[in-house]
Amino acid sequence: MAATLPPLSADTGTRIMSWADALAVHTEQPGLLTRTYLTDAHHGAAAQLTEWMQAAGMSVRRDAAGNVIGRYEGTSPGAPALLTGSHFDTVRDAGRYDGNLGVILPIACVAEWNRQGKRFPFAIEVVGFAEEEGVRFKATLLGSRAIAGTFDTNVLDNVDDAGRTMRDVMRDAGFDAAQLPAARHDRSQVLAFVEVHIEQGPVLLNEGLPVGVVTAISGATRFIVELEGLAGHAGTVPMDMRRDAAMAGAEIGLYIERRCGGKPGLVGTVGQFNVPNGATNVVPGRATFSIDIRAGVDAEREAAVNDVLAEIERVCARRNVRAQIRKTHEAASVPCAPWLQSQWAAAVERQGVPVRHLPSGAGHDAMAIAAIADVAMLFVRCGNGGISHHPTETMTAEDAQIAARVFASFVEHFHRPQ
Repeated sequence: MAATLPPLSADTGTRIMSWADALAVHTEQPGLLTRTYLTDAHHGAAAQLTEWMQAAGMSVRRDAAGNVIGRYEGTSPGAPALLTGSHFDTVRDAGRYDGNLGVILPIACVAEWNRQGKRFPFAIEVVGFAEEEGVRFKATLLGSRAIAGTFDTNVLDNVDDAGRTMRDVMRDAGFDAAQLPAARHDRSQVLAFVEVHIEQGPVLLNEGLPVGVVTAISGATRFIVELEGLAGHAGTVPMDMRRDAAMAGAEIGLYIERRCGGKPGLVGTVGQFNVPNGATNVVPGRATFSIDIRAGVDAEREAAVNDVLAEIERVCARRNVRAQIRKTHEAASVPCAPWLQSQWAAAVERQGVPVRHLPSGAGHDAMAIAAIADVAMLFVRCGNGGISHHPTETMTAEDAQIAARVFASFVEHFHRPQ
């Protein structure tokens, strides 16, 4: 069956890139790409996705969370669906491909199948998740949690910078928060969820590969650490008598770098470091910093966290500094289903591309959808050194074409094990 299908049009990659440019027009800030939940720019992007989905032969609906869902029926109407998609909200001053790629690429493929008159034994649903980044209301994965049935209604009382609650903003946009439970997909109607996403890192770029198969979405643990030593004059306190909070923090940061540097897939970051009221001629009496530790395997992350906490205790005891440690976030890793990974790998091989498996260090909508279905992801090479969440985020039409061919091959050969 699949072998007789015509190939994707040669200009599919170019179409995907042009659609990404067209979607970027919907922004809250002229000259910058910023599109947050349920703003005018967000509604404009939803309308554009709806237009493309309808032109591709899909029926389109929006659920109570504002997700845009395009359904391409299978040979039997009402059949269970293979879900795919990603988010169409952005961070502030964003790139054009994070999230957006995973929505427009499947639409382009469905448009080709519709042109060919091709249907599958299953439906395909392309989901533009309304909110993943958490920028406006400081709550992430809203759209995918609604579909998974895990939406935390407590966040409806979160307020944006203008002091408006999410509940009120939803109501004014025509979405009834009381209907959020109806957005949940029944797991019996979902065959699997697959997400195409720009890598947001340099691994594929450095290895000269256009795509890669994701093994797991890393779990993460985050802390804020406050250190209290004793301030003193930089010229009069001898080095061996100092209780320097900043140097204690620096030593801990270097340990995190060493501890997380020797294990593939394990990463540790001190992304914030502050010396409150610091001065050039004062030994710092206080320092605060963040810790972010991630790994695709929870046991490896947990072991690293325990070692870091033990090292904080040792460093502070030796330097006579006190530490207050507050955990701010913890999420378990989400493994990608082996049976889906193998089908992604086979689709990559059919394009004559070497198969590279790699973990995702960033969070994705697939993490939430894993509550109702097996999930897997395909990464697409990110140019410009792997920069993402930034206007210089880039990829090529050639890579978009390869990724579309891989996705099309995956769908055309898709089967769920008995």
